[in-house]
Amino acid sequence: MKTAELRELDAEGLAKKLGETREELFKLRFQHATAQLEKTHRLRQVRKDIARLLTVQNEKKRQA
Repeated sequence: MKTAELRELDAEGLAKKLGETREELFKLRFQHATAQLEKTHRLRQVRKDIARLLTVQNEKKRQA
């Protein structure tokens, strides 16, 4: 997920995407705990995506 793509979304779209990404992280953590996760690099990628989403969300709040 690229930052430029996220900046094009509105506040509602960002909130929806953030919820989906947090749910994905929860599922990945559960799979990792039960030793079913093969692509462990996804944990780090999803955490960074959440940080990007929160950053863009905060930028939009400051502009408003």
